[in-house]
Amino acid sequence: MVVVTTTDLVSEAPPRPLDRILLIGASRGLGLALADEWSGLGRHVVATVRGSSRTPLHELADRDDRDVEIETVDITAPDQIAALRDRLSGRTFDLLFINAGVTNEPDGTVAETTDEEFTRVMITNALSPLRVIEALADLVEPDGTIGVMSSGQGSVTNNVNGGHEVYRGSKAALNTYVRSYAARHVGDRRSLVLMAPGWVQTDLGGSEARLTVDDSIPNVVTTLDSLSGSTDLRYVDYLGRTVPW
Repeated sequence: MVVVTTTDLVSEAPPRPLDRILLIGASRGLGLALADEWSGLGRHVVATVRGSSRTPLHELADRDDRDVEIETVDITAPDQIAALRDRLSGRTFDLLFINAGVTNEPDGTVAETTDEEFTRVMITNALSPLRVIEALADLVEPDGTIGVMSSGQGSVTNNVNGGHEVYRGSKAALNTYVRSYAARHVGDRRSLVLMAPGWVQTDLGGSEARLTVDDSIPNVVTTLDSLSGSTDLRYVDYLGRTVPW
């Protein structure tokens, strides 16, 4: 039986520089902040938006001091994922990071949620990230990193208060599917990271969140850097602390 473990931060190889980054979902919120942080550190970022409308990411890419390319993909559309893969053919990245995700509206119990809303959240947050990983993993260097933005709310162990049931369930499903992916790829030297960024003040997190973007995102980047070179799946928070499954 294959057992995939999450352990404290002990890399099996020296961390490798994550200089070339493919960031899925960066038009606003945490994704935009990640593109800003990485490009501000002098790293080359290929970042995606969903449509043709101008976004704050375009403003970031227009700055002379930033190395940001913009691509377009809706991760819920398999044909668009395949088209992105074709456009990036021949290129390689040190890090593939999938940030795209949604919350459910209105926020009620599972039983109160419509079939359509439940399906939308689960497809976006759980199914689509795995489709992206399967399609784009071979663009990541053999000793590179694949990361996915999860949530502390995806922890079944830590769910002692309930609430946000559909969103919680979608992130718990995402964690399970990434764990299954890891179990199917034993021996792959790429690092796999499920990242819980904390409760952050964004459109999704709301104004009452405990952390600002500046509290979370620089630490997310530092943690991802520290985990490059590891070979097990890690489920960690923005400070690098292991999150219980």
